[in-house]
Amino acid sequence: MSIRRLRSLSAIYDDLSEYTLVLVPNNPLADAINRRVEAPQFGTFATTPRRLAAGRRETAEDRTAFLEVIGRTDHSWKAVAYAIGNVLQCWEHQGTPGAILDYPRFADETTDAVVQIMADLRTTSGQLTAYEIAGDQSVAVLGEAQLTQLERSIIPDEADRIDLFADEPFDLPSFHLFDSAGEIVDAVRDTVSAETADDVAVVLDSASQYSSLVESALEAAEIPFYGGPGFIDDPDHRTFLRLLRLADRGSETTVGEVRPICSQLGIEIAVEHDEKRIEALELPEIAWITAFADSVHDHTFAQALDTYEANAGRQLEGFRDELDSLGLLESPVTSDRVRDLAYYLQTYDVPVDRENEGVLLADAKASGYVDRPAVFFLGMDEGWTHTAPQRPWVDTEAQYERYIRQFQLLLQSGTEQYYLVQDSAGGQPVTPCLYFGELLDEEFERFSDLASVEHTRTADGPAAGFDNEEVDVESTAIDTISQSSLNSYVNSPRDYLFGRLLASPDREYFREGNLFHDFAEFYVNHPELVDDAEIDEIVDVMLEAAGEFFTETEAPLRRRKYRIGLETIVEYLDEHGPEDHEFLTPSSGWGRNFFADHYDEPIDSPLTERWFENTELGAKGKIDLVRAPDHLVDHKSGTKKSEYQVIKRASVDPPDDTPNFQAALYLAHFRTEQPDQRIEFTFFHFLETLDDVIAGDAQLEDALTTVTYHPQTFDEFVRSREAYDELLDGYNDCVETFEDLGFEAYREILSDLSFPDTTETDELRESAFADQFTAAVADATADSVDAEKGTDQAIRALNGVRKRAFFEEDLDAFEEFLAERIEEINQYRAGDGRFPIEGPGGGDPNYRRIDHRDLLLEGER
Repeated sequence: MSIRRLRSLSAIYDDLSEYTLVLVPNNPLADAINRRVEAPQFGTFATTPRRLAAGRRETAEDRTAFLEVIGRTDHSWKAVAYAIGNVLQCWEHQGTPGAILDYPRFADETTDAVVQIMADLRTTSGQLTAYEIAGDQSVAVLGEAQLTQLERSIIPDEADRIDLFADEPFDLPSFHLFDSAGEIVDAVRDTVSAETADDVAVVLDSASQYSSLVESALEAAEIPFYGGPGFIDDPDHRTFLRLLRLADRGSETTVGEVRPICSQLGIEIAVEHDEKRIEALELPEIAWITAFADSVHDHTFAQALDTYEANAGRQLEGFRDELDSLGLLESPVTSDRVRDLAYYLQTYDVPVDRENEGVLLADAKASGYVDRPAVFFLGMDEGWTHTAPQRPWVDTEAQYERYIRQFQLLLQSGTEQYYLVQDSAGGQPVTPCLYFGELLDEEFERFSDLASVEHTRTADGPAAGFDNEEVDVESTAIDTISQSSLNSYVNSPRDYLFGRLLASPDREYFREGNLFHDFAEFYVNHPELVDDAEIDEIVDVMLEAAGEFFTETEAPLRRRKYRIGLETIVEYLDEHGPEDHEFLTPSSGWGRNFFADHYDEPIDSPLTERWFENTELGAKGKIDLVRAPDHLVDHKSGTKKSEYQVIKRASVDPPDDTPNFQAALYLAHFRTEQPDQRIEFTFFHFLETLDDVIAGDAQLEDALTTVTYHPQTFDEFVRSREAYDELLDGYNDCVETFEDLGFEAYREILSDLSFPDTTETDELRESAFADQFTAAVADATADSVDAEKGTDQAIRALNGVRKRAFFEEDLDAFEEFLAERIEEINQYRAGDGRFPIEGPGGGDPNYRRIDHRDLLLEGER
């Protein structure tokens, strides 16, 4: 099968010129033929069956019927709209209005009421059903196969049938391949001007990104267009509907939820407030929005619209008229009525007065033909494929054939056709519209498999896109990076970049976490000020400080959470508080402390919130608590991680899927201050035992995860007394074997062996090291012990230590990795390449940890 060539309109008109009436499948084709009429014509020449029966341009009968039915019945709006759609569709395919009642599954009370009411309405389907063409007219039908059963019902038996298509095939123009939808829209905008707009049409999937992109681009370039935004797309209409819906959110409404309303009304609010409740904030600029949401259910739609118009400074007469047509204008605003209104506006196209001039924007699935000299077809992907109605009255095969013929006709619209498509998006091939597979003889999976021309932006030339004015700006290099920024960069450099450029909202867990951290620091400095009674007051203060993020109904649960968290912090610091601070230089503290301000007490201990910036290493950060010269503590409000998880997430070859370099970075810095010192790093998860405290069986140790840095290589550690003692505290065969062997023999055996550079158990067991170690131990121990099993357990035990601790080579590798990342960042900052989406480990980032997902336009652009 191939695409049949559309006959030229001149040739088609020559075949039709002697007839007095010509029936065609769609209005644009009828208009195109009528524009070629040369002799004076009395009455209608080329027209569609519906327009002929209505005697005018047909109106949207589904909306007309809906307005009539909801005014005469009490059925739900959704049920009415569903029934009307079924009735009209069945009528179209079966030819009679009551045909749907022959299908028991659809013949319910609502449908029966709709059929009765529509029988009395003046609809185009009703007029078409009753219409008869006068017998004295000579009638031709163009493209009869594309007409529905109802449309064919008025065709006289003696009418002549004229084919739209010739027998020869249509040779598709080459597809123009672009890297992104934005570049496709740029190509259209750069080609069209205000002077040529009337000669251009753009065909696209109205539900795709192309629709809004084209409208925005043409509007920005002051190029007129029509056929685009509908009634509900009017910014004020959408904003008013959002405002009505706010009342259902109640006290949970956040600034982020009202930001679209504020943007439309020109109200500026700092991004930091986005996750705070508007009810808990004192922001004068949105006070009327808060008042509106609180009281709108006490007003009518007319009064609500008056309030919006007064604050927007604009009149919404069209919206007011539509509310009146729906019978809502003087009705009280209720949640059900707002939902009904939203459903209506999303379901029906409300007529919009517009001037039909400029670029014509046509929906690929609603248009059968476009009569403009130049036609741009955008996307042409799966979104162009119709979903055939799954109803028993629809002949799906015949309907599919109508879609195919409509597609062939649409593709040949215009004198010049330009097919602008993406070959891939998001790293995946773009699948062409299904109909291409039916119509083309060749095999293909993507547009580049067909005749195509690639358009790629280059560094120079006209294809480079926007002209760039060169500005001599010297980039600023970074010397250090924090652990959180490093984690973000390794996951996705581009997300890290946006995190540096864009403001982020305050978040609930940040606010609560900071309060707990401030309390821990305050308690280290002033434990004498905190007792049980004082903790109750501190809980009240925390609830007030974080109250912008939650409602009053959540307060009891949060009160319990805060108290348990505070008591756990007190218990830990009482048992594991700092030992002394003589080893540290004085510190002026870091930032403000909420509780120090509240109690008006100074924070002067160098042990808490210890800031460091190590330019030689490239690291900076803040240590929550320096408990001892060889022990660091970090307070965590999140879920506890095991020692194994901490080490795994700090791996650099390759980086883990959920990278977290805090322990490695802090230990790397601290070992420069305490060289050759064994150092422990404890993560104190003070909310980890929340459920256990409530159940009465909490253990403080369950909240602690401690990893150790050994100032030696792993091979050196394996030969040490500490490693030997580890084996004596293991499995039975391991203990028996190495007690019999003794430490001196153990050290002698390992003096010439090197532990394999792998943590995979199977690889360790199959290694030469395992063979040599097992043989040497077996030779040096009594026959009564199972040396083979004992050494196997020993290898696993030593490997377990390695996976739960840092050694000298681990932090050396991390420091090298850190230096490479800083060098990379500075190269990107200097303009040497773009910050990529993928991190240094390759592959996709962990999108659960991405903060700016909507800004990560994938691919090399």
